This record gives sequence, structure tokens and C-alpha cells, in this order.
Amino acid sequence: MIKIISYTSFALVAFAFNSILCRMALRTGEADAAGFTLVRLVSGAIALIVISYFFTKGSTKNALAGTWISAFFLFAYAICFSFAYVGLTAATGALILFSSVQFTMIVVSLFRGERLGALEWMGLVVALGGLVYLQFPGLSSPPLFASSLMAAAGMAWGFYTLRGKGSADPLRDTTGNFIRAVPMIAIAAIPFLSQIKLSPRGIVLAILSGAIASGVGYTVWYSALRHHTSTRAAVLQLAVPVIAAFGGVMLLSEEMTNRLLIASALILGGIAMTIAGRR
Repeated sequence: MIKIISYTSFALVAFAFNSILCRMALRTGEADAAGFTLVRLVSGAIALIVISYFFTKGSTKNALAGTWISAFFLFAYAICFSFAYVGLTAATGALILFSSVQFTMIVVSLFRGERLGALEWMGLVVALGGLVYLQFPGLSSPPLFASSLMAAAGMAWGFYTLRGKGSADPLRDTTGNFIRAVPMIAIAAIPFLSQIKLSPRGIVLAILSGAIASGVGYTVWYSALRHHTSTRAAVLQLAVPVIAAFGGVMLLSEEMTNRLLIASALILGGIAMTIAGRR
């Protein structure tokens, strides 16, 4: 149980740091969306290849795992996420992204026959209510194109997460997915070559996002997914905006408000209810 909690907590914190690092780079002009995503996926692939070399044994060292479909969802999430944040506020982007993730994973889970108990439904509603309470008051007519991109990013991440539930070797599968995603982002970045802007700090932020928060974080998330239902995995990710918000307070000098504290209690309480309901 401690191992599951540790893996899940690490992955959620890594997801939050992806938002913080992306916010640091794109909002301050340290990197552009295409350049940030390119460095992020390439550095993630390189880091995972190195880690796989030292931590896998025998014939698995030379076997490329993962799938092209999962790699596409990984690429689609990363590229849509970066470009969407160019035109969205952090609050708007987080609300659209995680609402889309929730909708995608729960609809697919219900379609597959997974059913929720009364306490699970109540926990889901409370958690979503907390997320809306945290984000909604700051929303202001988001651009349709940027909103659509963020919704697409959420759908892609939802499908990527669902596909990871069947992973027998999370490290190899994540490594293979990142390797396959590299040519995708390389091709997608071609039209933006003349617009790519990467400062030294922007490159460092993208590498941290790719190698640590994405590469290692996604591997750990795949490991944790084996111990969660699809619905619980969807609800657990609602904790990411809360973690990112507190990270913003500590790292970006953002203000700590009563709204943040109340919303955090609602989201984390809803997560606890959903987990308790499943048990």
C-alpha cells in the first residue's frame, strides 16, 4: 500500500511540475510552444533510454516496447498542451484540461462496463465542484481555438492513461512511446522552424519537464495505474491543479487565498470519498 501511495503521489507531483515548468517557459518568453515540446519529448526519450539501459536486464535492453497509438496520444497531448497555453490563462487551461480528462476516462470506463457506487459518484461531484470553485471565478471568455486545443490535450491524455492500465513493463512501454513520439514532434515542428525561440533557461526548463516530470513521472504513473480503476485514476488527477497552485505559491510567488484552501479541501475530500467508495 505504501508503494502504491508513493508512486501515485510522485506521479501527480510530476504532472503539476509539468504545468509549472511550462508556465515558466512559455509565459516569460523563454521558449515557444513548438520548441518547448520538441525539447521536452526528445529529452524525455533520451533520459528513458539511459534509465532503461541500466535498469532492464537481458533481452529487454534491445526490445522496443510501447505502441504507435500510445505514442500518438502522448505526442498529441504534449503539442496541444503547449500551444493551448499560449492563448489561455493558467486557470482556464487547467479547468478545460482536467474536465476533458475526466469526461474522456469516465465515459470510456462506463462504456467498458465499469460501474460507480453512490459514494464514488458523490466523491466525483465534490471533487469536480472543488476544481470549478478554484478555477471558474477567474475565467473570461477563452479563445475558441485555444480552448479546443486544450480539450484535445485532455482527451489525448485520458486515452494515454487508459492504455497504460494494461502495461506489464511501465519503463519499457514509456520509453518506447517517447521514442516513437520523437519523429512525430520533429515533423510537426518543421513549419515552425523559423519561429522557434529557445533561451538557455528555456531549454533547461524543457529538459526538466521532459526528462524528469514527463519521462520518469509517466513511467511511475504507468506503474501506479495497475492498482487503480480507471475512474479512480481519473479522479486522482484532479489533485494536480491543487498541487500546481501550491507550487505556484512557493515557486512563483503567487498569492495564497482562502479560495485555494477551500477548493483543495473539496478536491482532496472528493478523492478520498471515491477511493473509500471503491473499497
